[in-house]
Amino acid sequence: MACLIILCLFACQPDKENNAAFDYTELVNPLIGTHNMGHTYPGATVPFGMVQLSPATGFQSFHRDNKYNPDTYRYCSGYQYGDSLIFGFAHTHFSGTGHSDLGDFLLMPATGSVSLDPGYKPLSSGGWGSRFKHENETAQPAYYRVTLDDCPVTAELTASERVGMHRYTFCGTDTANLILDMMYNIYHHDSKNVWVFLRVENDTLVTGYRQTHGWARTRYMYFAMTFSKPISEYGCRKFDNPGYNGFYRKFDEQNNFPEMAGRNLRAWFRFDLQNAGQLQVKMALSAVSTDGALKNLKAEIPHWDFDKVRDQGRKKWNWELSKIEAAFNNRNDSIVFYSALYHTMLAPVVYEDADGSYRGLDQNIHTSEGFTNYTIFSLWDTYRAQHPLLNLLHPARNNDMIHSMLAHYDQSVHHMLPIWSHHSNENWCMIGYHAVSVIADAIVKGTTTIDKHKALRACVSTANVPYYDGIKYYASLGYVPEDKSSNSVSKTLEYAYNDWCIAQIALATGDQTVYLEYLERAKNYQNLFDPESGYMRPKLSDGKWRSEFDPLDTHGQGFIEGNALNYGLYTPHSVEQMIEMMGGKDLFAAHLDRIFEITLDDRYIEKNEDITRDGIIGAYVHGNEPGHHIPYLYNWTNKPWKTQERVRMIMRTMYANAPNGLCGNDDAGQMSAWYIFSALGFYPVCPGSTHYAIGSPLVNGAVIRLGNGKHLTIQTRNQGEKNVYLDRVLVNGKEIKRNHLTHDELAEGGEITFIMSSTPRL
Repeated sequence: MACLIILCLFACQPDKENNAAFDYTELVNPLIGTHNMGHTYPGATVPFGMVQLSPATGFQSFHRDNKYNPDTYRYCSGYQYGDSLIFGFAHTHFSGTGHSDLGDFLLMPATGSVSLDPGYKPLSSGGWGSRFKHENETAQPAYYRVTLDDCPVTAELTASERVGMHRYTFCGTDTANLILDMMYNIYHHDSKNVWVFLRVENDTLVTGYRQTHGWARTRYMYFAMTFSKPISEYGCRKFDNPGYNGFYRKFDEQNNFPEMAGRNLRAWFRFDLQNAGQLQVKMALSAVSTDGALKNLKAEIPHWDFDKVRDQGRKKWNWELSKIEAAFNNRNDSIVFYSALYHTMLAPVVYEDADGSYRGLDQNIHTSEGFTNYTIFSLWDTYRAQHPLLNLLHPARNNDMIHSMLAHYDQSVHHMLPIWSHHSNENWCMIGYHAVSVIADAIVKGTTTIDKHKALRACVSTANVPYYDGIKYYASLGYVPEDKSSNSVSKTLEYAYNDWCIAQIALATGDQTVYLEYLERAKNYQNLFDPESGYMRPKLSDGKWRSEFDPLDTHGQGFIEGNALNYGLYTPHSVEQMIEMMGGKDLFAAHLDRIFEITLDDRYIEKNEDITRDGIIGAYVHGNEPGHHIPYLYNWTNKPWKTQERVRMIMRTMYANAPNGLCGNDDAGQMSAWYIFSALGFYPVCPGSTHYAIGSPLVNGAVIRLGNGKHLTIQTRNQGEKNVYLDRVLVNGKEIKRNHLTHDELAEGGEITFIMSSTPRL
């Protein structure tokens, strides 16, 4: 019997959003992450909140000896479970991305004399860091608590969308210090900070901003920080030589001077606790101005009731998590599922002030009209499953995200939709132009209010910028040549899929000319298939195959973060044709078997930090996104039961309720979205279509509260560890004879029944 019973939420008909009938936050473990790759941060945030307040446990500079430092990759989220030192709590983070930025405004409570020395060291070494133990650490949605052993201080964190709130309880002291580190960055380098500016407005309010130059080339973040106790004294220390300081040389800028500025500085503030033993801090963020930060503070947390903010955040999470009421055979499976669902709502994030003002891609201040502006679009990852999941559960938010993408296009001097964008910047990471996939998926599924004709213009413009990643050659030759643009096969395959998405948008608008043009461009993947080797492989600009070719190597073979064996199967819009090219269903199924069953030697992955043994099954790399559709491709062969077998095996081996429970970077929610879909029994192999490939559900049953107000019920009969195969699938009581579900079958609500078996249906 399931340990989590499907509850009567819908029968209860709660009057308010936050009145879910069961506390799903109890089933979330924010400490689930990875050992060797970027950990998801465990701190305090609300769903899709801009403030993501979390501990910093280690620091590695981006460069070492003037070269890239691979150890910095471990701290792309600022936190590693294996560390035993905390040196502060920062307010902005990414959730386990493959590259990083952010880490704004690090706060650290301290006692005794203040040390602002360079580096991050424990108190015993003259620093301000403190040791901690995991048994004294609590991480929950919207709440984080830890005991800092060396201070000693109990630190508690919570947040609203734009404000972080801290509560520090000091032991055995009447005087407390707070260090504000404006130098700390994630993926820091010597020129990361451009400028820092602070003002002590009065004895309880400090405002300021920081401009950084990192993955986001020109990034501003403003803050307003207020304290529950008055400041008794304060100061700062600069760690750069400005060369010119004008007539500020008149002042002692290090002590009790209310204006602080420089490229790298740390500030400290001292408080008389008056036997109270507790200090609370609120820090509001804005990308617009300190005035905007103050308005956000007043709009969201105008009081000092920490518990109220925590409870409000918890209710917000509970409401969002309750959109899927899933039942499992054991509590661990429930925790893995709801932790994954939690991860899918950490990004994208709201990126505007409470009054709708936001900093745009052009660095001007805009006002959103008719939508909420979002940022952090890790599109090479999230278009695959996370945005399709948002389309089902959060269509209004996903619609706002698409409006945000179109605003990006309006402000782009390149006249492009976002590629990988965050905090008013395009960082150009990865390949393809996958905003068109997100747009096409929403248009085809009827979940967006955007102007379809404008969207089509934006997509066509994006697909024809000649200086972007080999597009000039792709448009003229029908493929990206490896001698002109590296990772050429991956680019060609993804462009072809993106072009198919543009064709679907054109079809929806009735533009037959564009539809036919991009439907033809969508066939370009065929130009890189070598029938002699049986693989997609790199071709040169003269039309000849590049002679050096190893289909197992993930480096230098025309693919990014993958190889010809697996990434070569990336034609989600044209699976049948790909199978035909590769010799038919039986040979293709054998190719899939080889992917899962061969041993991939270390030399084939040693130059790729995104691919580690933790996420590999044979040569299938679940720890990285390009192959996430591969287990479902058996559905197009004569052996669909192997999809059921592989999918269930992946869920059982690649996800767990443990600090290393993810097999690779969560990449802003994609790794977790794969699990949510797969546990429910289906997966969107081709976003932009209305089909979901059927797999092997892990749930005993589920009720999904769809974003359109309808409810979808999933029932799984004969569920069990050995019963991974499908005997029959019923939609509203009627058996279907195909290996996919349609979007209408999901979005219209009703009931889907999976009848399981211990033997495959051959």
